[in-house]
Amino acid sequence: MTRRRMVLAGGAAIVAAGIGAGVVATASADEDTAGAKKSGGGQGEECYRLPSETTEGPYYIDADKFRKDITEDKEGIPLTLRLKVIDSDTCKPVKHAAVDIWHCDALGIYSGYEAMSSGGPGGPGGGGTPTDAPSGTPTGAPPSGGPGGGGGGHSEPTDDKRYLRGTQLTDKHGYVEFKTISPGWYQGRCVHIHTKVHVGGKMTDAGYEGGHTCHTGQFFFAESAVLDSAEVEPYSTSTTTRTTLTEDTIYDRSGVTGGLMKLSYRKHHMARGVVGSITMGVDPDETHDGTDL
Repeated sequence: MTRRRMVLAGGAAIVAAGIGAGVVATASADEDTAGAKKSGGGQGEECYRLPSETTEGPYYIDADKFRKDITEDKEGIPLTLRLKVIDSDTCKPVKHAAVDIWHCDALGIYSGYEAMSSGGPGGPGGGGTPTDAPSGTPTGAPPSGGPGGGGGGHSEPTDDKRYLRGTQLTDKHGYVEFKTISPGWYQGRCVHIHTKVHVGGKMTDAGYEGGHTCHTGQFFFAESAVLDSAEVEPYSTSTTTRTTLTEDTIYDRSGVTGGLMKLSYRKHHMARGVVGSITMGVDPDETHDGTDL
C-alpha cells in the first residue's frame, strides 16, 4: 500500500484572525504522534509517514470553483483552513497543485446533494444518508455495511448548489488557504473535511485541466473541539446522534499522522473563529482518486 508522509512544523503557534489576544486553545488528540516514524526533513521540520489514502465518498463534484472563500451564505463558526502540500520523498513544497476541499454545513447537509442529506429524524441533517458509502435514496438510515462505510461510489448531484466547495492552486511555498465554516456532523461519520490534490495539469479558461489526482484524503477534528462547537448555534440545534472521532470507520486513530488537524481558537469564544492547519505529503507520480477504496 502506497503511503504518504507529513511534515509537522515546530514552534510557531497559529491564531485565527479576529480572535484577539487571550488564551488560545489548541485542540488535538492524545495520540497525535502515535505511529509516526521520522524519515528526514528540512530545517525546523520533521517528516512522518502517513497512512493510506481515504475514500472519495459519494459527494465529490469537480466543479472547478477557484476561490478562497467557499462559505457563501452558510451560517456557522468561521474556519480558516491553512494547508501545505509537500513532496513525500523530498519534503519540498509542491507548487501549482490544485487542492479541492468540500464538506457538509453545520447541520450535516452537502451542497449538490441536499435531497440526499436532509432526511431522517430532526429534519435537515438529522439522520440523512451521507456516510461516505453510495446510496440511491434518502432513507434516513445508513447504507448496508454499517455506518461510515468505506465505499467510494459516486452519486450524481441532485441540485445546483455548490456552497462549501472550492479549489485553489498552491503557491511557491506549497500553501493554500480557504475561508469556510466548521462542518457539522451527520449519521455514521465524525466531523471531517474531504480533500483532493491534483498535479500535472494547467489553468485554462475552463478551469484546471489535465494532470491527475495524486492524493484523496480527509481532515479530522479533535473531539474536544467538536464538543466546544456543539455549544454554538446552529450546531447546538442538531438532534443527530453524533459519531465520535474514535468511533469513526474512516479515521484510523493515529492522530496527526491520520489527518487530524491542529485547531486553534480562543477558549469559550469559539464562535469568533477557528484556524485549522495541516501539511499533506503526496507522491506526485502516483494516482489516488479515492474511488477504489
